[in-house]
Amino acid sequence: MTISIDARGPRFSATLTTIVLAIALITHNVWVLAFQGFIFAIGAIRGPQKTPYAWIFKKFVKPKLTGLEITEDVRPPQFAQRVGLGFAIVGLIGGFTDLHLLFQIATSFAFAAAFLNSAFDFCLGCFIYLRLVRLSKVA
Repeated sequence: MTISIDARGPRFSATLTTIVLAIALITHNVWVLAFQGFIFAIGAIRGPQKTPYAWIFKKFVKPKLTGLEITEDVRPPQFAQRVGLGFAIVGLIGGFTDLHLLFQIATSFAFAAAFLNSAFDFCLGCFIYLRLVRLSKVA
């Protein structure tokens, strides 16, 4: 059984993620990145529809939206959460071991992906997921 989610939710979550990761980058605060990593972990394990950001979307944003609800398969956004978690873990390793460049690069990659989704509705992790699925069917 495939779970479907409101496709607008991940974009809203990406906006919050972009803000949190920008704060982590500007302040070089590993605890802010750890917070976002925790959000990524929830999305990676339980699904993006179970994150606190999704709760905010459902409770406060979605009731104000008009028009048709467009749904999407949860698997690509969940994969994107796993990729984000990977970058957060690498960034945390850099932050906690004083490898500042590693922290900056890993956090910047996660920031860039979140920004693409937030600003342009392009989910890089989803794109990669769909390409991997397509490649696995060819092989």
